Amino acid sequence: MTQPSLSLVDTDPAELAVDAIVIGLHSQPDQDGALLPAPGAESITAAFDGKLTATLALLGATGAPGEVTKLATLGTITAPLVVAVGLGDEPSGASPELETLRRGTGAAVRSLAGSATVALALPLPDDEDAPRVLRAILEGALLGGYRFAGYKTKPQKGRREPVTALQVHVPDAADEAAAAELVRAEAVGRAVRQARDWVNMAPNLLQPAPFADLVQAAATEAGLAVEVLDFEQLKAGGYGGIVAVGQGSEAPPRLVKLTYTPEGVTDPKRVALVGKGITFDTGGVSIKPSAGMWEMKSDMAGAAAVGATMLAIAAVKPGVAVSGYLAIAENMPSGSAYRPGDVITMYNGKRVEVFNTDAEGRMVLGDAMARACEDGTDYLFETSTLTGGQVISLGKRIAGLMGSEEATTLVKTAGDAVGEPAWPMPLPDDVRKGMESEIADICQTNANLDRAGHMLQGGVFLREFVEPGVEWAHIDIAGPGYHSGEATGYWTKGGTGVPIRTLLHLVETL
Repeated sequence: MTQPSLSLVDTDPAELAVDAIVIGLHSQPDQDGALLPAPGAESITAAFDGKLTATLALLGATGAPGEVTKLATLGTITAPLVVAVGLGDEPSGASPELETLRRGTGAAVRSLAGSATVALALPLPDDEDAPRVLRAILEGALLGGYRFAGYKTKPQKGRREPVTALQVHVPDAADEAAAAELVRAEAVGRAVRQARDWVNMAPNLLQPAPFADLVQAAATEAGLAVEVLDFEQLKAGGYGGIVAVGQGSEAPPRLVKLTYTPEGVTDPKRVALVGKGITFDTGGVSIKPSAGMWEMKSDMAGAAAVGATMLAIAAVKPGVAVSGYLAIAENMPSGSAYRPGDVITMYNGKRVEVFNTDAEGRMVLGDAMARACEDGTDYLFETSTLTGGQVISLGKRIAGLMGSEEATTLVKTAGDAVGEPAWPMPLPDDVRKGMESEIADICQTNANLDRAGHMLQGGVFLREFVEPGVEWAHIDIAGPGYHSGEATGYWTKGGTGVPIRTLLHLVETL
């Protein structure tokens, strides 16, 4: 679905000719929870002659984070509707927490589906933090208003179309720093929406070849160099992990490499991004329970994130050389599927004893990571919906994070900055010892079929495919990559686009 247009305005918010205007609302614990309009809403508050907060309170507003309360203005201001979004307790600093602001903006814009033009008059500090706060507002607005187009043949009764134009009130619409944040937000919004679209597509319409074709088309249009390896090329090239996983499906696998080279930069740092692209995961011969299996269309969320991040990188043009690797396959049971007990020779020559064909993600990733190291890189960041152990350990919002100390610190810092938290986990020696094979270099899972430290087993296995000297991190997004509940904040139901904003922030930081 088309992204809404985005613009900066410095007209008095009370005079903006829009369908609705969004303001922030705080609670004041030391004033018995009395409501306080957030900075940016001064002229609107004045137009209501001091009665705005009292009226919002009568409508049930409390100022709780993400709470949305709508009030018809009846001509009090130019916009016919004021939407107050809760931003929590009055902040001690100049503005609320960035993630609170990001989620609140997303909730407000999503609630205004059916409105053509919406203005945001939310708190912006007049200091060096202004660009970061503006970034949070812009991203929340663009991501919260997303909706997957879907496949319905008839219009839904009562379905309201998302907002088509967003105006963000700033002190000076001609400010260069603010304009730069708007351009960046548009690139991020397009990337996240693209990844969400890919993840939300029906798996019969996004098998490996069509997925690779879509990525190739988008990357070519963005100016990226593209290399696609088909099934025969993968077999000839020795990509044993991708071939093994993909050989059970009539839809053969692909490996896609996207390359961004900065202009005018001598000897740039090199970054590799690697994503798991299992377009549907039945578990293969080790078949999954049928309950909820339909969500396994999202098992390519890591590859979607890497592909979309490369599109954003092409737009923002950082001074870093970045390559993206998408390991794409469909994991199906058939007479040609790989089996428990098989020994697979991976791209880097290591031999893996297979115990569970449902641990297929690490097989395709191992090949892609080895290829990335062979091509040459200083940093390798890999992301995947890899293990149910991540969800059990850290829930649906916090990614699992494993790897070298420098790389994991970079990821955690970036994730905290953009609202995509990740928590560092260890890679213990005893977990590696439990994956020793009597006949191969390593077992694909614990040799005793022990699920203890299941998430850590994935990280330990992937470490085998990283060359010495490469700083690397594995980001397990089994939970955060797909949101199965009702829309909340700037997350809508389905693909989330995590960790695109983290990866982009990492590249920009480097």
